[in-house]
Amino acid sequence: MGQVIVVTGGARSGKSAIAEARVLSLGAQAIYIATAEAHDAEMAERIAAHQARRGPQWHTRHAPLALTEALVASDGQGPRLVDCLTLWLTNLMLGGHDWQVEAAALVACLQAQGDPVVLVTNEVGSGIVPDNALARAFRDAAGWLNQHVAAVADEVILAVAGLPLKVK
Repeated sequence: MGQVIVVTGGARSGKSAIAEARVLSLGAQAIYIATAEAHDAEMAERIAAHQARRGPQWHTRHAPLALTEALVASDGQGPRLVDCLTLWLTNLMLGGHDWQVEAAALVACLQAQGDPVVLVTNEVGSGIVPDNALARAFRDAAGWLNQHVAAVADEVILAVAGLPLKVK
């Protein structure tokens, strides 16, 4: 099995930059598996900022829904960065997909990968309890997803104020 590394943290904790550096430490060329979709101008700006930060050693694949398929198709081509699991989960939930089936397939897929995979995910359970059912369902689903992916990961890093803290 290839190395699986999870980088988690809150909003603007530095997790993406930490994950990008980690992936490049695993190979000179890397694949960036992007799960974000630009549904508005603000999200388009966020995506553009991430793209501008990456150099020519990155090759991007878009997988807003078909994450497992993107991992299978890119295995054997070098280290991969998935940014991010919580956006992928959002896409699944808002699209009416069975996120639990997709998440279980992702966990199984990670265990079969030959090349390294670094996954970015948000820690969303440290704040207040959301005031609506959809937000609570998302928080619970993200917690479940993060726990199950972390369980099969070789390493888990918590990003705090731009600093990586090794958890596992």
